Amino acid sequence: MCALQAMAATPIQPFSTEETQRILQHLQQPAVFMNMTRGWPVLHWTAEHLSACLGEKLIRFRLGRKGDVNTPLFETQCSYVEAKLVHFLSWTQGQSGTDVGPFSEFSSSEYWAYADYKYIAILFQDQPSMFEDVKWSDFGFEGRNGRESTLWIGTEGANTPCHLDSYGCNLVLQVQGRKRWHLFPPEDTPKLYPTRIPYEESSVFSQVDVLHPDPRRFPDFQRARVHTVTLQPGQVLYVPRHWWHYVESVDPVTVSVNSWIELEADDVARVSEAVTKAVVCAIKSAPSDDNADDWLNPTEEGVASHNENMQYVNLAVRACAQRQKALCHGKLTRDPRDTRPAKRDSSGQIRKKRDSTGDSVPFSVPFGPHLISVRCQQEDSPEAREVTPKDLRFKSSRNGACTSQEDTVSSEAAGRSEAAPAVRLQQERRERSPDLTQCRARDCADETPENSSEDCEVSRHAIITTNDLLDCLVHPDIIARVTELLLERHTGSHRTTAPSQL
Repeated sequence: MCALQAMAATPIQPFSTEETQRILQHLQQPAVFMNMTRGWPVLHWTAEHLSACLGEKLIRFRLGRKGDVNTPLFETQCSYVEAKLVHFLSWTQGQSGTDVGPFSEFSSSEYWAYADYKYIAILFQDQPSMFEDVKWSDFGFEGRNGRESTLWIGTEGANTPCHLDSYGCNLVLQVQGRKRWHLFPPEDTPKLYPTRIPYEESSVFSQVDVLHPDPRRFPDFQRARVHTVTLQPGQVLYVPRHWWHYVESVDPVTVSVNSWIELEADDVARVSEAVTKAVVCAIKSAPSDDNADDWLNPTEEGVASHNENMQYVNLAVRACAQRQKALCHGKLTRDPRDTRPAKRDSSGQIRKKRDSTGDSVPFSVPFGPHLISVRCQQEDSPEAREVTPKDLRFKSSRNGACTSQEDTVSSEAAGRSEAAPAVRLQQERRERSPDLTQCRARDCADETPENSSEDCEVSRHAIITTNDLLDCLVHPDIIARVTELLLERHTGSHRTTAPSQL
């Protein structure tokens, strides 16, 4: 009887760990796991519960002013306070006469607050038992829990600027409140106008305010393909490698937990990041009239010397060389460019593949009530591409599965009728004038006769700043090519370990 009760009390997951791993290996777009966290103790981690657990511990919050400004609000432009969670909760409730600590300098009607990137291993270092509340092992990552996870607590309007992560893929669990994710595929990188200012290792920011874009400054963004999903408590979002994302809290208080999953391609990405850091630090550290901006993200500990950065480059290249050597000697069987999540044991070591027959068997990702694809409606519309009867049947069944989840998971197009095929940077270069001081002909053609000549004249005589130069020098496509050259020359890889293009 007791055994039966114990079995009844144990939540049954819709996918086994093996099935989940295989799903993750084959997913090519963001997707939401609907019922994989039943019984996870972390679902009780509301802001109130965390406040009781953390007590007097001070947490750093980032504050930003609410409002539409047509430019991203980067972390270098925000205010910061260190406060207890109880102060944060009192401030969000707006109760007069309550102690809100350092939040007293900010009106909750004018500012949002965000405790972001809080490593659970540090936050609860004196309460290690809480690590076990997060059970990524249910997704097939043996031994992975809160120790390898990050906590996010915010108010309505709190957001992360649009960016892509250089390393790994991402699993995000929503615990309290809702968050809205706006995602863009890697192929749309040129349309997101990437920049490394402010500089943060492993993050490439977009210059576009994706909610309120400026079409005059960023005309190509209108062709970017947005995939939008509103994540509800208990749901887990899978963000594939190099997918751009802008994230905003849409409820008064939100709590989420995420974990970045290491990928084999990260070995090459570390070389790219080392090169980027060396170039950015060298140029931005040089005295210049236009080099007085706050270019280093607050998440960075400081500006490393050029010697330190070159040591980092050499270490990263050496690590790739050692991996290539291991591949040549048959010690590793995975492709170093493989972007699928790597199975690891509790010590973080990559587990050896037991057999290689699994990948040869045809596999269809089991989308349905337990796994929802976050798709771009432009790709599904008959206007965007030719639609077969099979496509229509699949779309109908998929929409039917989503109907009961319409308040939890949505896939919304950006409201544009034009399809947005992947356009390589080389093709876009051909659209531009060979002279960098000239405005693009199609930009001028889009303007009215009254102001086109004036706008072109302004562009022709615009001053090129240090940051403009950096945006070109450390553009993802340029860094990818530099990385490829370094690995060819110093590992003898002959392009076998070339980084995948963004």
